[in-house]
Amino acid sequence: MEAFWMVLISCVIGTVISSVISCLPGLHIYNVMGAMVLGLLALETGGTMVPPEIFVPMMIGMVVGWAMLNTIPAVLLGAPDESAMFTVLPGQKYLLSGRGYEGTMITAVGGLAGAFFIIFVLGPFAPKYLPVAQEVLKGHMHWILWVIITFILMSEWPKGGNRGPAGWAKFYDAWKTLLAGLATFFLAGLLGFIILTRSPVDHEVAFQNIMPAFVGLFAIPWCLLNMISAADVPKQRVVKGLEVDGDLILRSVWSGGLGGGLAAYLPAVTGGVGGLLAGHATAQRDERIFIMGQGVSKFVYYVGSFMLLFVPGLGLTRGGGAWMMKTLYVPTTYSDYYLALGSIAIASAVAYLMMSPLARMVLWFIDRFNYRHVSTFALVIIIVMVLAVTGWVGMFIAVVSTGIGLLPVLFGSRRLNCLGILLLPMACNMAGFGEVITRWLRLT
Repeated sequence: MEAFWMVLISCVIGTVISSVISCLPGLHIYNVMGAMVLGLLALETGGTMVPPEIFVPMMIGMVVGWAMLNTIPAVLLGAPDESAMFTVLPGQKYLLSGRGYEGTMITAVGGLAGAFFIIFVLGPFAPKYLPVAQEVLKGHMHWILWVIITFILMSEWPKGGNRGPAGWAKFYDAWKTLLAGLATFFLAGLLGFIILTRSPVDHEVAFQNIMPAFVGLFAIPWCLLNMISAADVPKQRVVKGLEVDGDLILRSVWSGGLGGGLAAYLPAVTGGVGGLLAGHATAQRDERIFIMGQGVSKFVYYVGSFMLLFVPGLGLTRGGGAWMMKTLYVPTTYSDYYLALGSIAIASAVAYLMMSPLARMVLWFIDRFNYRHVSTFALVIIIVMVLAVTGWVGMFIAVVSTGIGLLPVLFGSRRLNCLGILLLPMACNMAGFGEVITRWLRLT
């Protein structure tokens, strides 16, 4: 009974912490979890052992709370992470029409549906079928990644071409977004080779070596953009009901579960990529399905990738949360797996109940303050976090990656191309010529 209350309280505390942190634009829960892991490792070095029954459900609660509630800044404050980028355009339509609260709550329903999908659909079958699927697919991951990379780059099709006189002006207008997208992808890929092969970050925080780069690619550019160009937000209405039904939820689970599942299972593929693939595969046109489906996809991506570490006989490590967990504890038994499923269920309920009051709080805040100040405050927190965890070397990496992350913002290309930092090095390494490239770059 004591262990039960320990797990319950730890899970609720982790969920509450991440739910509150999720309201700050640009701050990622993995950064906070990294600081937590460093603290736990310091305690362990000092001879104080924290039992897994405390930190495992707490970390699960943090991931679940983030997956459910980071929609709030994505819709209401305009600073998404890469997995929320497809929520932004429809979500901001809701915001600009005074329906921002409704948009956030629709994604919350999607997140709750994603929790049911993981617990009741994937949960019973994952230990039996996922190890078999892994054995079949593990030799084919390299070409699967190359197909995904090709699709991402090809879908960044030339736009425009209607401005300026005939000749180079029209050519530049048509191809600038495509060229910016290609430049972003390959510059991010080059940065990825450097960081993943010979990271300048101190070895004591090696599990956070990619963190400053991700902060620069995704968080800092959006904070800067909000500080420079934030517009006035119309008065928001708080509704008592949502125009959703069972058919809408099932169709959202179909599209979002597919996208999030692909992102959770395939290496280096994130929620934004999974959402892009699933959106083309399922061709759902309803705006509410689009928003709710991204709520499902985001939840399945973050929580599902973390859960893969707990599946008996599989032990896949996907996502930053799982890598950090492995530095503290490696789950191997069915007891660990059922602990994870139970913690997901508890945390999902708590996070969903917190969605409405926290969304109302943020709406109250933006009614009274210019949210340029919120983005400035978030930027300060991000810089302090990078300096505290990775030092000035990490800050230098964040500055360099910010320059790359600003390219899609300035030229209107997809921010998905920033994921070249993971996709390109991993695809090259899996295909067997990653070492050739690192030698050519004189990294080895």
